[in-house]
Amino acid sequence: MNISQGFKLAIKSLLARKVRSLLTMLGIIIGVAAVIAIMTIGQGTLAKVEAQFDKMGANMISVSIYNRDSTRQINVKDMYELVSNKPELLCDLSPSLTLSGGIKYGNSRHGQTAILGVSEAYPQTQLLNLAEGEFLQYMDVERRANVCVVGSYVSNEIMGGQALGGSIKIRGRNYTVVGVLKTYDELSELEQEGGADDVVYIPYTNVLKLGETPFVGSYTLNSRTRECSEAAVAAIEERLLECYEKEDYFKVTSQKARMEMMLSVQNSMLSVLSMIAGIALLVGGVGIMNIMSVSVSERTKEIGVRKSFGARRWDIRLQFIIEAGSTSAVGGVLGVVLGVTVSFLACHFMQLPFTLAGDSVLLSFGVSVGLGLIFGFLPANKAARLEPIDALRYD
Repeated sequence: MNISQGFKLAIKSLLARKVRSLLTMLGIIIGVAAVIAIMTIGQGTLAKVEAQFDKMGANMISVSIYNRDSTRQINVKDMYELVSNKPELLCDLSPSLTLSGGIKYGNSRHGQTAILGVSEAYPQTQLLNLAEGEFLQYMDVERRANVCVVGSYVSNEIMGGQALGGSIKIRGRNYTVVGVLKTYDELSELEQEGGADDVVYIPYTNVLKLGETPFVGSYTLNSRTRECSEAAVAAIEERLLECYEKEDYFKVTSQKARMEMMLSVQNSMLSVLSMIAGIALLVGGVGIMNIMSVSVSERTKEIGVRKSFGARRWDIRLQFIIEAGSTSAVGGVLGVVLGVTVSFLACHFMQLPFTLAGDSVLLSFGVSVGLGLIFGFLPANKAARLEPIDALRYD
């Protein structure tokens, strides 16, 4: 018997027992579909996470200083000097200070509105986009000008959409709105009180002048490229350690490090879930072995007849191995169709980018066929070893 005849007999056997064949394939179908769905949804999730980090500034570095000892202190001038001395690694420095108390517009006070003191370079570190006007300028920071940039919530909900050129009060002083930011995330509902769009930016020098804090303990800046992010962090840490002599007094974190840590955790979770899905494939292989054993018992007389007409052990073994492989292959194809469909629908409803994990499709299909052949070998070998006389007398 050649291989083509074996495939014809296998397909004929599958069609003759449609319900049993489908139940036999069920484990394979579920296993293949689960692996494809998990890997595809996982890749979509990872792509979304990377896009979010890119949106927040993939090159951003955050510096937090905890030491308040005035005799040993890194000030704004020292940080700017560090950036100017490392132009190949660092750029876009902005001190960052928070001012409490909220804002007042007309007769209404809005205590939930965040007030941040920053420099003109802040939009580059956070990738902020303007809807109207302009951001703070260098001379605004130098002259401590009473100007501000507001988030979309402040513009739309507090100032009635007429923010540009308008005025708000901060600590009793009038600040002219020179710019309005775009909504932080148009796909979410963050434009709400206390959200990311309920914010006002003023020159950090104004916050220092108000005397709430004489010390700048937070900075954001960019590395020149994502690739040199680690070297940039090392340069900052070296300068801070030179001043403070203890690592406990400061913390330097890069967006790249945060992203890599999150991606590592998600990859670990994907691996675990894929292994769990792979168990379904293993169960499917065991199911094929059981059904093939039943098939051998049901067709024992057929095997005896074929052997009495000259069929060799190899012919009998090949027939059952091909039948087991065909069953797992058809189950694998159905699993691929189901997995791709589920993945597409899940990505659509979860608002994830749909990127079919081609390697998972090939791997899961190949494993399903391989398991079918492996688990089908034992029943096939049992059938091949039957003696013709015993097979013909089997009842």
